[in-house]
Amino acid sequence: MPKAYPKEFRDDVVAVAQRREPGVTIKQIAEDFGISETCLQNWLRKAEIEAGARLGTTGAESAELR
Repeated sequence: MPKAYPKEFRDDVVAVAQRREPGVTIKQIAEDFGISETCLQNWLRKAEIEAGARLGTTGAESAELR
């Protein structure tokens, strides 16, 4: 299993992707940070769930269920 990226790194990459200029793709941002496009898409989806902008189980809810 690949080593997990630090939370600070993930948060920074997600913030850059969320504030991207028109015409800048997720693929370009992922390449700039040396991660896969799918990885970044997953991080963005999780960030939207945590912010309440998308339906899903938050980290807190998941921990409570465990």
